[in-house]
Amino acid sequence: MLARRPRDPLQALRRRGQELKLQVDSLVTESQLTGALEPSKRRDIYQRCIQLKQAVDENKNALQKLNKAGEAAPVGNYEQRKEEEHTLLEKLACQLQELAVGISRKDALKVEAHSDKEEDDTTEDDDEEETEETGGEEEESEGDEEGKQEQASPKQAETVTYIALGDFAAQQSGDLTFKKGDILHIIEKKPDGWWLAKDAGGAEGLIPRTYLEPYNKEDKLESSEGSEEGGEEDGEDAEDAEEDVEVVDETADGAQVKQRTDSHWSAVRKAISEQINTVDVLTTMGAIPAGFRPSTLSQLLDDGNQFRASYFLQPELTTSQLAFRDLTWDAKAGTIMSRPSRVSLILTLWSCKMIPLPGTSVQVLSRHIRLCLFDGSKVLSNIHTVRAVWQPKKPKTWSFSPQVTGILPCLLDGDCFIRSNSSTPDLGILFELGISYIRNSTGERGELSCGWVFLKLFDATGVPIPAKTYELFLNGGTPYEKGVEVDPSVSRRAQGSVFRQMISVRRQPQLLVKLRSLNRRSRAMLSLLPETLVGSMCSAHLLIFYRQILGDVLLRDRTSLQSADLISHPVLATFPLLLEQPDVMDALRSSWAEKESTLKRSEKRDKELLKAEFLLVYHDCVLPLLHSTLLPPFRWAEEETEAARWRAIADFLKQSRESEGSLKALLAPDGVHKPFDLSEQTYDFLGEIRKNSG
Repeated sequence: MLARRPRDPLQALRRRGQELKLQVDSLVTESQLTGALEPSKRRDIYQRCIQLKQAVDENKNALQKLNKAGEAAPVGNYEQRKEEEHTLLEKLACQLQELAVGISRKDALKVEAHSDKEEDDTTEDDDEEETEETGGEEEESEGDEEGKQEQASPKQAETVTYIALGDFAAQQSGDLTFKKGDILHIIEKKPDGWWLAKDAGGAEGLIPRTYLEPYNKEDKLESSEGSEEGGEEDGEDAEDAEEDVEVVDETADGAQVKQRTDSHWSAVRKAISEQINTVDVLTTMGAIPAGFRPSTLSQLLDDGNQFRASYFLQPELTTSQLAFRDLTWDAKAGTIMSRPSRVSLILTLWSCKMIPLPGTSVQVLSRHIRLCLFDGSKVLSNIHTVRAVWQPKKPKTWSFSPQVTGILPCLLDGDCFIRSNSSTPDLGILFELGISYIRNSTGERGELSCGWVFLKLFDATGVPIPAKTYELFLNGGTPYEKGVEVDPSVSRRAQGSVFRQMISVRRQPQLLVKLRSLNRRSRAMLSLLPETLVGSMCSAHLLIFYRQILGDVLLRDRTSLQSADLISHPVLATFPLLLEQPDVMDALRSSWAEKESTLKRSEKRDKELLKAEFLLVYHDCVLPLLHSTLLPPFRWAEEETEAARWRAIADFLKQSRESEGSLKALLAPDGVHKPFDLSEQTYDFLGEIRKNSG
């Protein structure tokens, strides 16, 4: 008997794909009856969805590894057939993912109310048992009941009518389509962020919480009366006001809602709304907690350079545009004049506790904190980022390095300086915890906010808050949402006894920070920096060198203060780039530390000598790295790229150290550099300076 000839690899995978298609079609047909099936049957269908999805992914991986040379016999239109099979598998994967999400959301809609009731009943039973065990008196129990009734009354009076902030189209059955400005009656608020609502026509369905804000009839009447009195011009203003976003100071006394009027928030809201669908899918699938949102501060950073440190490091013009407002010359000291500011302090990030974990379908690429000066309404400074570290044994705890020295990256520096001259009474620091992630199934990248908190720096009387350690509880959602929890399941489990509530408080996500006042030396050093800036203490001395050189070139050495010609100075032209490439800043910090260790004590007191040596180190270290083709472009939270850049930088510094300079490395045959560009040498201060904001 002849042996059976083995099937060709592509043919075998195509046959397997057809089998999977039949199974998916059968499952889809069966799932259409999920409304009439038992919960156990629906769970069974959900599990089969997951299993089939894994089988489809395995077939896709096997298909990608195939090549024409591996076929036993010639195959016509090989690439076309392979592409057709890949398209089929992609379609099956999407069908299964939509089906799994649909089943889970139907279960949430039909079963969650019953489960909540059971949980409340269980909690009441537990409370009764606790009362019996402790032997509480009847008078105390009656008092507790009255307290519960008093606590329940605000919930009953809670606003259940909301207005839509934007258009939303139903993504699947069970969703409710609505338009911007529609009034919606909330039937049930679910902890996953999808609320059951009813529109004016009586239609019911699920809607995302992020599209809503409380509806106040009195405010609506006042605004409509004002528009009638004001005519067409007021009508245009009213339309603009509809686009504003409410920002709530969650930590301030008597939290007030402020209307967003600055333009950058509109761009951020638009960018976040484009990501809401992805976040909603991840939330519904249970991949992320309900309080996670697209990162607000990350969107601001991506929206131009107005919130980057490189922008705030540049000098600012006066209102007349004829002089520098925050860069003046001190003829007596022979350098730039120090400028004290209203706020000048050091902030130390200690740790973050009980930060919820995303699901296994999401791979975390970076854990970090973004912080900036904030007034409850708008961002008032650059947005500074500090990366966190964590241990596998304690994945919910993030930690930071209180002092970065030696070879540790400045990106890990938990010591930050804060400077601001803003006169607003609501000035404070906005912290946003974030993760950069990639979805395992689609390869999609993004950044999520894991919670935020706003720490006001002045009390109601205008007195600065004391310099001490603060334990800050995080809010969920975005800085312009209120009443959102990072993980609603924690508070739900806390219902019942006082003991459970105490345990719940310890489980709430929190940030531990310490404010430190400045000593005389630190205050004198930071006063040479711009009036408004947030940055790392480990690189502050390098920023001061840049500002001093800037003062020399713009104020002391310029032939005419009325001249606006381009200035030939590679350090001034390229130094701001280092603030967006922290690993190159680390290379400069390391090289300067080595050079400084060779200087005598008398030389360290000579400011002109220090600046001259700093310029030599900069030319010897930074300029070759910035224009080397061996250094890959900087990309945030890409481990392979970051490792490749670190290797290239370490190799370059090693060669420079062995050769006592970078000249040998620059002239080496394998040292290829980018083509010369005039921007490497020219500093256009009119194009770089900040316009007066006040």
